[in-house]
Amino acid sequence: MDAQTLEMTARTSCTARSDRPGFDHDGEQCRHEHSHILDSKTHGSGYAGPQSRKIFCSHCRLQRWLDVEAALAMAQADVNIIPREAALEIEKAALLSGINVRQLAEGVAATGHSLMPLLSALQKNCSPTAREYVHYGATTQDIQDTAQSLEMRDVLDAMDSALETLLGKLSTLADAHRDSLMVARTHSIPALPTTFGLKVAGWIDELLRHRQRLAEARQRVLVVQLFGGVGTMAAFGPDAMPMLERFAQRLSLQVPLTGWHVSRDRVAEFVSTLAMVTASLARVADEIRTLNRWEIAEVEVGWSDQQIGSSTMPHKRNPEGCEQVVVLARLAKAQVMLALDAMILEHERDYRGTRLEWCAVADVSHYALMALSILTETIDGLTVNVQKMEGTAQAYGDAICTEAVVFEMARKLGKSSAYQIIFEVSQASQRNHVSIREAIEADARVLAVMNDGALARLFEPRTHLGMSERIVDNVLAKLAGH
Repeated sequence: MDAQTLEMTARTSCTARSDRPGFDHDGEQCRHEHSHILDSKTHGSGYAGPQSRKIFCSHCRLQRWLDVEAALAMAQADVNIIPREAALEIEKAALLSGINVRQLAEGVAATGHSLMPLLSALQKNCSPTAREYVHYGATTQDIQDTAQSLEMRDVLDAMDSALETLLGKLSTLADAHRDSLMVARTHSIPALPTTFGLKVAGWIDELLRHRQRLAEARQRVLVVQLFGGVGTMAAFGPDAMPMLERFAQRLSLQVPLTGWHVSRDRVAEFVSTLAMVTASLARVADEIRTLNRWEIAEVEVGWSDQQIGSSTMPHKRNPEGCEQVVVLARLAKAQVMLALDAMILEHERDYRGTRLEWCAVADVSHYALMALSILTETIDGLTVNVQKMEGTAQAYGDAICTEAVVFEMARKLGKSSAYQIIFEVSQASQRNHVSIREAIEADARVLAVMNDGALARLFEPRTHLGMSERIVDNVLAKLAGH
């Protein structure tokens, strides 16, 4: 590198300062631990929140593995596979607080095994008799898969709660604006009259389907894994099946018919479902972002005195929350590809899938829960500009009422003939840059079947809202009836 490049590298390095090498502003030595955006103390809060961080905390994960080991021992004692005294001792010893995590990390690095150092530490905390029954008959993936099911259950619990909160706020919004007139747009162009309440009801309806998917996924996804090295359960002896039932009961999980060491559709369903939810949240966020544009200005996202939109343009109030939800949805989608790849495995055991899932399950959970949090906050602070919405609808009334003119003329001419007339008139008026309404009211073919009074009524957008209010009511009734 040339001298200038070397100088720039030195300036950007946290160890560059010769007066205090390797120390930050607070005098703490940098250990280079926060290398992923999720770990960033300054920017990580846009990607993961307290709920998902607690679930996937590395220490909590280790404790969860110990919890599964304790449940295994107690379930085996329930059916007399191991002595109850040994099981009780294992349960008491299965606490991460009694284990040196730094030594544990060194053990994983030295052995290359993700669980054995933890098992060794657990055994050291047991008597010589009890330690013989630690992890009795199980394989590593039995413990880790079961613990992952517990993690996914915690995520689904958090999703349920967060989704209900969002649905409640959307319900209030839809109810307040069930008859708030606005322009419906297709292909980004004004199309027909609608209401903002109906738009929000569409968001609710989609999220209600996701709520059902999440509920249905619980029955398929949240299962234990305890089938031994290759799925035969041979090491557990004749009481293997009763032990499996007790194991599942103790953990409040379902019992699968077979082992799923290489059958990863359950995890793929979990990841895919959360990614779908996040994509729906992104659709809502992006719609708000678009309607928030100054040239549309039909809604306005919340803004605080502390927020800054631009480092150079003082007027900016950027809808960054909406943008971040879209970012999170795209990141969530990427995890689906990993989860699908994790389904393609070999023979009876193949750890490549598990290593992919450890990333995909955690990351999609972070992104989905964070997207729910951000969108809920956005909806909570949203201002709906009813006057602007109605003004835009009236301004484009000529165009967005042409369908109504067609169907009124169709009473006498038939739909196809009526459509052809209005199509020709409206397209010509746009080419000639004249009013669509004036062109229609001056057309002899139109006047032959309709008088001026009938046309005047047809060019009022509010008279063409159809079943909008009823649809909103139906959606809100379904939400309330759950």
